[in-house]
Amino acid sequence: MTSPLIRIAAALLIGPDGRTLLVRKRGTQAFMQPGGKIEAHEQPVHALARELEEELGLTIDPAHAAYLGQFSAPAANEPGCVVQAELFQLSIDADVSPAAEIEEVCWIDPATDGNVTLAPLTRDLILPFYRASLTTID
Repeated sequence: MTSPLIRIAAALLIGPDGRTLLVRKRGTQAFMQPGGKIEAHEQPVHALARELEEELGLTIDPAHAAYLGQFSAPAANEPGCVVQAELFQLSIDADVSPAAEIEEVCWIDPATDGNVTLAPLTRDLILPFYRASLTTID
């Protein structure tokens, strides 16, 4: 039997100082990329824009979101489920504040774990992918 799939759009938000923004949902422990579930009628990038506005008060131009690919990992907060993320990278220079179900936000150096508990998708796939992209640019 396959695990139930949760389809999400997620953002690798990079600030002017190179750090990346992570969020923690209310009542949970793990920090993860901001984003959320894709509605049946939505394109992933539009779901991302909607979620970033709902969760962080952040308005983005979907045309500026660079698609990085699809990543899957065990869901951090839904035992037995797999999260499948359509990942987009965005550079932002704006203040964000937690809203909706987001309890806390933090900026971390993507070369580290930021000394916080990370969701499997962020810890095992997204941050290593981003670190690898940084080393190949030089």
